[in-house]
Amino acid sequence: MASACGAPGPGGAGPGAALGSPAPAWYHRDLSRAAAEELLARAGRDGSFLVRDSESVAGAFALCVLYQKHVHTYRILPDGEDFLAVQTSQGVPVRRFQTLGELIGLYAQPNQGLVCALLLPVEREREPDLPDDRDASDGEDEKPPLPPRSGSTSISAPLGPSSPLPAPETPTTPAAESAPNGLSTVSHEYLKGSYGLDLEAVRGGASNLPHLTRTLATSCRRLHSEVDKVLSGLEILSKVFDQQSSPMVTRLLQQQNPPQTGEQELESLVLKLSVLKDFLSGIQKKALKALQDMSSTAPPAPLQPSTRKAKAIPVQAFEVKLDVTLGDLTKIGKSQKFTLSVDVEGGRLVLLRRQRDSQEDWTTFTHDRIRQLIKSQRVQNKLGVVFEKEKDRTQRKDFIFVSARKREAFCQLLQLMKNKHSKQDEPDMISVFIGTWNMGSVPPPKNVTSWFTSKGLGKTLDEVTVTIPHDIYVFGTQENSVGDREWLDLLRGGLKELTDLDYRPIAMQSLWNIKVAVLVKPEHENRISHVSTSSVKTGIANTLGNKGAVGVSFMFNGTSFGFVNCHLTSGNEKTARRNQNYLDILRLLSLGDRQLSAFDISLRFTHLFWFGDLNYRLDMDIQEILNYISRKEFEPLLRVDQLNLEREKHKVFLRFSEEEISFPPTYRYERGSRDTYAWHKQKPTGVRTNVPSWCDRILWKSYPETHIICNSYGCTDDIVTSDHSPVFGTFEVGVTSQFISKKGLSKTSDQAYIEFESIEAIVKTASRTKFFIEFYSTCLEEYKKSFENDAQSSDNINFLKVQWSSRQLPTLKPILADIEYLQDQHLLLTVKSMDGYESYGECVVALKSMIGSTAQQFLTFLSHRGEETGNIRGSMKVRVPTERLGTRERLYEWISIDKDETGAKSKAPSVSRSSQEPRSGSRKPAAAEASCPLSKLFEEPEKPPPTGRPPAPPRAAPREEPLTPSLQSLSVSEARKFRGYSSNSSASPVGEMRTPRTREGKGCAQG
Repeated sequence: MASACGAPGPGGAGPGAALGSPAPAWYHRDLSRAAAEELLARAGRDGSFLVRDSESVAGAFALCVLYQKHVHTYRILPDGEDFLAVQTSQGVPVRRFQTLGELIGLYAQPNQGLVCALLLPVEREREPDLPDDRDASDGEDEKPPLPPRSGSTSISAPLGPSSPLPAPETPTTPAAESAPNGLSTVSHEYLKGSYGLDLEAVRGGASNLPHLTRTLATSCRRLHSEVDKVLSGLEILSKVFDQQSSPMVTRLLQQQNPPQTGEQELESLVLKLSVLKDFLSGIQKKALKALQDMSSTAPPAPLQPSTRKAKAIPVQAFEVKLDVTLGDLTKIGKSQKFTLSVDVEGGRLVLLRRQRDSQEDWTTFTHDRIRQLIKSQRVQNKLGVVFEKEKDRTQRKDFIFVSARKREAFCQLLQLMKNKHSKQDEPDMISVFIGTWNMGSVPPPKNVTSWFTSKGLGKTLDEVTVTIPHDIYVFGTQENSVGDREWLDLLRGGLKELTDLDYRPIAMQSLWNIKVAVLVKPEHENRISHVSTSSVKTGIANTLGNKGAVGVSFMFNGTSFGFVNCHLTSGNEKTARRNQNYLDILRLLSLGDRQLSAFDISLRFTHLFWFGDLNYRLDMDIQEILNYISRKEFEPLLRVDQLNLEREKHKVFLRFSEEEISFPPTYRYERGSRDTYAWHKQKPTGVRTNVPSWCDRILWKSYPETHIICNSYGCTDDIVTSDHSPVFGTFEVGVTSQFISKKGLSKTSDQAYIEFESIEAIVKTASRTKFFIEFYSTCLEEYKKSFENDAQSSDNINFLKVQWSSRQLPTLKPILADIEYLQDQHLLLTVKSMDGYESYGECVVALKSMIGSTAQQFLTFLSHRGEETGNIRGSMKVRVPTERLGTRERLYEWISIDKDETGAKSKAPSVSRSSQEPRSGSRKPAAAEASCPLSKLFEEPEKPPPTGRPPAPPRAAPREEPLTPSLQSLSVSEARKFRGYSSNSSASPVGEMRTPRTREGKGCAQG
């Protein structure tokens, strides 16, 4: 009989040939597994079926059938001869078919080996066409802008025989109807009419495509004269360096072209282009030789220094008051005033105290005698400094700064001083600048310093720290009409003028006028490796690059970074399309380690930054918006911000973070001003309204238990060439070095082990197949697999609880056993089905909290293709040999939060907490986010609800109890949700849940 289990089959021919023409209604291109199950559940009748692309094998399909409210999935694999067959159990004869239609026809008959016959095809739901469907730049132009003449540096595969859907589908789509607005009319006419004639000719045995050849010749006809002009000009230039002419060029320019057929025209054009390529190469060689000959007689030019040192940071002084208790104040008489002088270059901190008789008393502390900085969470401008007085004796002084901003500037300078004078060869922490700007298709002004230095509105840097160079600068632009090389030179020149440093370009990626450029300090150039770039088009029919994304990824020593700059669909009413743009980019952008292709880009990097013109708008009347902006009341506007609303529904940017917005909407200003919003425009179809909105955003997602802090998030107020204001964000990011063990590679006697006692997952699916888990990590030589789960149950038709005991789970052996190495490592898990080897959810778990001899609990979310698909919990430990336990304090651990005065309500137990926890000052999660119904599935429901939805959380919040240590890195609201997990251990099929050790930094890992 047909089976859903077996090893992955080979990739075969593209789906286009197997589908036939036109594509059948039951075929769903790029449909996710979860979406397929939802469609079948909605159909609700046994025998309902559809076919989608396989998520695990390229060129294969998945046949999904509904029977008795469960979805059964069968893989359809191509063989070496491009025949198709349903994967069968061992020993069952294989039936082969030329097309999917033939295969479906057979299995529509009863008793053919499937769970039931294929009776009711389920068609894909079509979104209603919105008016003015053309996705124009900024929502205003009648046509998308043409790609720049300089050409795009993005690499995209051309349409061909292996395209997922055959070409006949193109003319019937709404996007194709609007092709004359962006695609060439010639190509549109061919797809609309002549394509069918060529198809009939091929069916009749023809080996060529006369109509396509004629179309190509017509499209390229203008190129003949253009190439002739270029060749003529280059011939003149060539004679400047060499008096001889090229005989081939001369012959091509002088020959008279008689009437030619389409094929002859194309051959002639190809010949000219080939000659042009060789001629260009020849000119370069001639010019080089001529200039070398000239330079041999010229006096040598003075050598320029290859590198320049950054500008010295001047000594900075901060006026503070000593914070004393009431008793101390009685003794002293009044609060003492101090001046704290920070000498970054000299590595000193001077405490200067002013006395009544105008005399001054000062004390100098070198960088190594400043033991710790302790930030007050309750008093934002208060800072405790721990000094080393004598050997093994310390003294703490608490200072009150003029403002919280001054306190942060002081901390940044001291961190910079500690880093500068550290004995460590590699940095523990770097600063990253992210900038995004829709330039409005006009050149930038000469001075954009405010953008580079994070000056303007919102959360900005103190003037003391704005001139300190960042380690990495990332610039994302949209509607940037400047050429790639010119733009890169402009950025480097601006940074050099500002910092006296020659920043090194790491990567530049373009898609039409969407660009991302990454530049790093010269000292970091050798720390960068594994650079990767990619782009995704999301414009009309996903073929135009006026909308889409560009991305860059790389390793900084042992830390992986990803950067995505996007320009999403415009228009107030197109929220759903923007959501789909995001999901397409998430799935299709090819960045990072190829071994992690099972995971989307939100889980491939230690730190992922996503920014750009996201184009989400405000759902509020224009006059109300303007009134709130004039009063600088942004909170009511943020409550109706489409991006915030979609994130709260878990539609987009799942588990991403964004710093609190405290600056006015960055779009749509009147060009030349920042006092007026130009929110309406007269068009032939009427007045179009573009309400002021926060279109330009910066978000990020980091692995759990890593260090990242956003120090600034705002926009400029003096760059007025575009209708968008440039947006900036700066980040303090913890990084790891390429670890080299002082004790060498692990031996059998001192091997570290990652051991699992049990794992339990709640998976969102109507399937009842078996599952296994794959484990990935840079600390493993190769990925490992578990055996299939040994228990499963379901109290809800749409969810499945699966469990693995220790016998089914592998013991993992890290390549290094040092705790200093392991505490920076993470495990990536993906839960896959045995029937189709497709992922039902992925997550990441930090090893740091799992290190020890006692098993620790972890609890986190599963997601797949940007959608939350369940939860996973388990019990595990990382055993480290005694002789490998040595570790050191990281620079970012040098600053801590004063927990004594914050009490139990503190949301920030430490600076280096899980990055997923909402930070102080960040936007609070909305109710929808704080009460995700999936989390309640770890509790035993009284009875499944009749709607098939997971049980809703109770309205009344439970009585506040002390959080268990295993839940400390969750937010308070999330911890409330999961408390049933630890309290229900007696009924838990996973087994006894041990009480974890109470230790600083213990917490569940979040995906």
